[in-house]
Amino acid sequence: MAKAKKAKSILPEQSYSFLKNYINNPSPTGFESGGQKLWLEYTRPFVDKQFTDPYGTAVGVINPEAAFKVVIEAHADEISWFVNYISPEGLIYLKRNGGVDHQIAPSMRVLVHGKKGMVKAVFGWPAIHTRMGGADKETQPKVDNLFLDCGARTKKEVEELGVHIGAVVTYEQGFDELAYDYLIGRAFDNRIGGFMIAEVARMLKENKKKLPFALYVVNAVQEEIGLRGAEMIARRIKPDVAIITDVTHDTTTPMINKQTEGECSCGKGPSLTYGPAVHNKLLGVIEAAAVKNKIPLQYHAVSRSTGTDTDSFAYANDGCPSALISIPLRYMHTTVEMLHKSDIENTIRLMYETLLTITPKTKLSYF
Repeated sequence: MAKAKKAKSILPEQSYSFLKNYINNPSPTGFESGGQKLWLEYTRPFVDKQFTDPYGTAVGVINPEAAFKVVIEAHADEISWFVNYISPEGLIYLKRNGGVDHQIAPSMRVLVHGKKGMVKAVFGWPAIHTRMGGADKETQPKVDNLFLDCGARTKKEVEELGVHIGAVVTYEQGFDELAYDYLIGRAFDNRIGGFMIAEVARMLKENKKKLPFALYVVNAVQEEIGLRGAEMIARRIKPDVAIITDVTHDTTTPMINKQTEGECSCGKGPSLTYGPAVHNKLLGVIEAAAVKNKIPLQYHAVSRSTGTDTDSFAYANDGCPSALISIPLRYMHTTVEMLHKSDIENTIRLMYETLLTITPKTKLSYF
């Protein structure tokens, strides 16, 4: 097998080792604690204190005594499934947990998070031979015709494995590297964000930067089902400024309409969003940091909601100047989400350099 070509990285090898471990660890919506424990352990040396909220959002704080509060935020949860019904024949039927794409499911390997531990299973699908020439030969996968096969042949056998109604199901596929500095994995949406904000904290610590404000590094839960974790933690922290990072669509692959989705490409830098929830003055501060440090930028526009935790922070409390920095991603909500190393590193640099320009006196008023 030919070795993938790699560019020189600004991040140490141990950072990418953490990313691989973090991506491979399941963190489904509502059950994020396993991933959050890894994140808290990794970020502990870089922050002054840590805390969690009742639903599992994890926070590291630098300079916690300062009155002015700045947040950098990502969300920790990944899309998944719930066990909804177990048939007499031992087949397992599901409901979505977040916006999981049912069309990619057939033949996928999964892990059922049962009461006795992980149970391996597969999404079964009729062989093509049995569909050829029949009335149902073009049958498409739907939530109501997809099922899991774990090897059990009765409902009792399934239950003896610890599988129960409400058990969460995640895909097994994990982290890998492709040529030309591309990475693939399950749940880069948005554990790549959790990785990037952790690296910002690491760089501040290792470069001995003293911030004139309290920095809250926030890894929120339950974004995929309505931005719920961000909604809760924004009310608790009451920040003065919030910079959110999430993923956005690379629109250069087939079957995506650039006229509706805009133009964005992996490898060309982080994408900044224009939209009602995005504070234009804060956006200008971020742009200025990018220009000063020669960080390439792309742009995206939204008509209403950003669809990210930006909305929860922007409209929390009495309003919080908020902005969104997105990293381009191919094949969102699949098991082969793909992004480019240069975008990861440029997004980290952009957040880091922006924080070094913000002070409590930064003028964010429109008037």
